[in-house]
Amino acid sequence: MSAPETTPGTAIADVKLGSGQMFDRIAARYDAMNRVLSFGLDRGWRKKTVAALQLGEHARVLDVATGTGDLAIEIAKRHPGTTVVGLDPSEGMIAVGRVKVARRAMTDRVSFVVGDAQQLPHANCEFDAATIAFGIRNVPDRGAGLRELARVVRPGGRVAVLELGEPRRGFFAGAARFHTHVVVPRLGALLSGAKEYRYLQRSIAAFPPAEEFAALMRASGLQVLDVVPLTFGACTLYVATPAEDA
Repeated sequence: MSAPETTPGTAIADVKLGSGQMFDRIAARYDAMNRVLSFGLDRGWRKKTVAALQLGEHARVLDVATGTGDLAIEIAKRHPGTTVVGLDPSEGMIAVGRVKVARRAMTDRVSFVVGDAQQLPHANCEFDAATIAFGIRNVPDRGAGLRELARVVRPGGRVAVLELGEPRRGFFAGAARFHTHVVVPRLGALLSGAKEYRYLQRSIAAFPPAEEFAALMRASGLQVLDVVPLTFGACTLYVATPAEDA
């Protein structure tokens, strides 16, 4: 899932949806669209993710599917002694992230690398914790991505997965489905001119229920510690640690 070379004139028909190349096309407007489409709730979700890591001093953290680095920056901001490596298949998204990190004078603590979540370029047990926010649904082999997270985190360290989904039950389920199926693709296309937001809608709708995804995490070498629904289940935080017998 490494990011192939692309040009501004590349047609969407030639771009694989969910790929690094697709995200290259929308990198410049990705942050603004996230704020609008989530009503700003994504910031609070990231803060809960950072808290769930329970980091000590001088921790080393890997943020997979880092995008433009929002979660990596939040980790570094909340834990001044921590260093973060942000990995993403999109060179365009990482370029935006580097500008944001430089603006915050964090270049000594937040670095970026282009890479594939299914084949992380890191050693076993190299990190104290790892995260992936709004990215696991774009990994072609989710089990492989989860196994890699379990591999690179030390025993006792934490893995946090933050992902969007559709509430299947409850009073707000219908409203959440309307937002995902109607508002997200239409508002995304209106404000950014990007057809890619229709892919976003479909990928959210297709993501498995929380209990099913937690089972995949367990089958992939992770001991699930907590499954936390956020905003009536529109987003879910999964907290785990590498299984002892993995």
